[in-house]
Amino acid sequence: MADAYEKPRIPTWVWPVAKWTFIAGFVLGVIGLIAIWLYFAALGRDVPSISKLKQYEPPITSRVHAGDGTLIAEFADEHRVFVPYESIPKHVIDAFVAAEDKNFFTHEGLDYVGITRGAVNSAKNKVTGSGGLQGGSTITQQVAKNMLLTRDQNLKRKAKEAIVAQRMEKEFTKGEILELYLNEIYLGGRSYGVGSAALNYFNKSLPELNVSEAAVLASLAKAPSAVNPYTNPDRLLARRNYVLGRMVEDGYITREQADEAKAMPLTTTKRLRGPEYAAATYFVQELRRDLTKTYGEETLGRSGLSIRSTIDTRMQLAAQQALQNGLVAYDRRHGYRGPITKLPVGDGMLEALNAVELPGGYGTWEAALVTSVSSKSAELLLIDGARIKLPAEELEWAQTYKPEGGKPGLQVGHVVLAELKRQVLNANETGAPDPEQQELDEEGNPIARPVAQSMFLPVGNATLRQVPEVDGSLIALDPHTGRILAMQGGYSFFKSSYNRVTQSKRQPGSSFKPFVYAAALEKGYTPATRMLDAPFVSFDVSTGDYWRPANYTEGRSYGMVTLRIALEKSLNQVTARVAQDIGMEAVSELSERLGVYTDLPPYAAMSLGAGDAYLIDVARGYAAFVNGGKIVTPTLLDRVQDRHGRTLFRHDQRECTGCEVEEWDGQGPPELPDGRDQVLDPIIAYQVTHMLEGVVERGTGRRALRVGKPLAGKTGTTDDYRDAVFMGFSPDIVVGVRVGFDDNRSLGEGEAGGSVAAPIFTDFMEKALEGTPAIPFRIPPGVRLVKIDARSGELPGPGTSVIIDEAFRPGTEPGMSAFAGTDDCLSISGACGNSGSGSGTFGSFDPRTGEQPVPEGNPSPNPPEAPADDGLDGIF
Repeated sequence: MADAYEKPRIPTWVWPVAKWTFIAGFVLGVIGLIAIWLYFAALGRDVPSISKLKQYEPPITSRVHAGDGTLIAEFADEHRVFVPYESIPKHVIDAFVAAEDKNFFTHEGLDYVGITRGAVNSAKNKVTGSGGLQGGSTITQQVAKNMLLTRDQNLKRKAKEAIVAQRMEKEFTKGEILELYLNEIYLGGRSYGVGSAALNYFNKSLPELNVSEAAVLASLAKAPSAVNPYTNPDRLLARRNYVLGRMVEDGYITREQADEAKAMPLTTTKRLRGPEYAAATYFVQELRRDLTKTYGEETLGRSGLSIRSTIDTRMQLAAQQALQNGLVAYDRRHGYRGPITKLPVGDGMLEALNAVELPGGYGTWEAALVTSVSSKSAELLLIDGARIKLPAEELEWAQTYKPEGGKPGLQVGHVVLAELKRQVLNANETGAPDPEQQELDEEGNPIARPVAQSMFLPVGNATLRQVPEVDGSLIALDPHTGRILAMQGGYSFFKSSYNRVTQSKRQPGSSFKPFVYAAALEKGYTPATRMLDAPFVSFDVSTGDYWRPANYTEGRSYGMVTLRIALEKSLNQVTARVAQDIGMEAVSELSERLGVYTDLPPYAAMSLGAGDAYLIDVARGYAAFVNGGKIVTPTLLDRVQDRHGRTLFRHDQRECTGCEVEEWDGQGPPELPDGRDQVLDPIIAYQVTHMLEGVVERGTGRRALRVGKPLAGKTGTTDDYRDAVFMGFSPDIVVGVRVGFDDNRSLGEGEAGGSVAAPIFTDFMEKALEGTPAIPFRIPPGVRLVKIDARSGELPGPGTSVIIDEAFRPGTEPGMSAFAGTDDCLSISGACGNSGSGSGTFGSFDPRTGEQPVPEGNPSPNPPEAPADDGLDGIF
């Protein structure tokens, strides 16, 4: 019996097998560890060096500021604003550490608990096929992956990541690692780094963020697209609240602070939006072209340039509004062109209306569907389902639309553009039920209902609109420095990106005439010199035909008139005579000297503005009249600096001696040298300016009188009314306006510079000069203002009816022998020719007597003058 309960014996062979198994396992384990060590050692030689991180200069945003410091644009491949660790607020750091790596300040690059958790989850994903590899990456590992390694999901990359992370922990402080991480991480919305994300999402700098906003940024770190604030706001709020909870658990904030932050709504903003930024689009794109040409696309997009531009945001908005209003006014005079499209009225019409593609440049106008039409009004359906009336005067204008085979005017089903005003109604004004008065169901349970929201309702009547087919341009620059203050290259950049200020060469028309008269003044003429306004014929070598210029009002001439009257009334016949008398070579040379042209052929027709020119160059030429005859170079830039503050470009290169004195001891302000080239005699420049003042006061630019401040300018209209131009200026702003179709078709009979372009100039100057004093034009030394008979140009006599002040050079006043000497050359270039010499004649015509000299050997008397209109249209 005892043998039945005897303990079984272990076979003798088991112990040797177990022993050798243990030894083999131990040896294999050691070999495995050695293999792993050798593998990591080999990988360690293959991983990137962390020395690259010590010279960390990431791509950062180049930023463009206006002249007043307003940020107007950013150029970037990666939108990033670098923020040093010392400038990052503690609550922002706490939010990211709590969300991404709670043991960051205690581990040495690897979180082994997190790695184990990631390995288990990765194994589960492989078995279930529900996902890829997961890892408990620390912030240090994320920096290694994002900045030195690839994003491949495999064990080799994870091993390299671990090696680099441990090396980083030895070489960098925790603060330096966080600085790399928080400036490199992508947070969605084209935002790289927390500085850029704070600006893009909240329009705030980092110190301005509250705890809720810091938690929002930390929530974006893991998967920005999954919690996008614009497309997935609810998921983002849930993630924010999780981060706030983690901050409480880690002791960064109290429960009360977390509850307060959780109660805050998610409020994001979109930067660089609004009318001022939209208005600056042409300017910004022109600036971008210039910068790219100078520095290259890569430098502009990655080097963090600080760009100080010349734009005045207030003037730029005024320029856009003035040009758009002027083009809309012209377009409205020429009738309604019809609807955008047609839709059936009935079920699904609201969805169909929202799907309609609107024409470029519609701006703030809204799409609307005509649902009913009567004799007194029409009803429009808007894209949000609201309705608004279109009054009878708009229906009357719409009657100008006469389609072939259809009824004129608006019809039911037409989709149109409408301008309207909307009024914000808050929740208690919308008529929604009081949220405190619960509605119960049959079982007595409260019925859930949506929270009342504010509404944006249309008010008043709508105005029927259409995007103009005609286009135009406007430029405003400082005549003393060349700084471009406003540039509007078309009706809307979103209609056409073509910049008609810098890319379109068109005829300036009569706005070129001041350059002809300036050339005549250089030859010895005066503003009071009299010329014959009568039919004129000359042979034009450019066409091989006879040229017969006529005044704007054909068949009408005014006989003997002063140069002032000829310019104020824009008399073509007088201008052509002056150009022939002094020689077109003189006119061409002066216009090239003032920067209007680089090479103007000396053909007769060019005297009336037949040569194509850029609007910006014509404005540059006009600047010489108001600034005393100095040439300026138009510029979009004041200064460009690199990311370290070194100046790469400065428009004003003058040295300012005495600008950096430590303290003031009564000395006067420093005087800067004037390095501008003198290209026109200051007296002649003022004489032209004074004559152009008369264009505004009495001539073709009288519409600008409405501004109520000293202005000068000149209208221009090209053949067949293809272009309408107005060039004008105040003492400190030169403005050029041009209106015309891009296909060069006619604007229509009577659509001239004075009626199309001058109102745009006037509207702009009213806003540009608003709140500024009425500064008179500056008179240079040597000018003598003499009272003369406005009609005859002579000293006043018993028959004088109108007396004006005229500007003369000493010795050229009426009654003086202005042409007695042999040194009458007043041209800066010295190219005076024979005109204005001591002979006292001007080519074949004597402007002082109005007589044509009789050729020798021909005893016949002078032919009778053409019938003249002495009324001068009431100009004097």
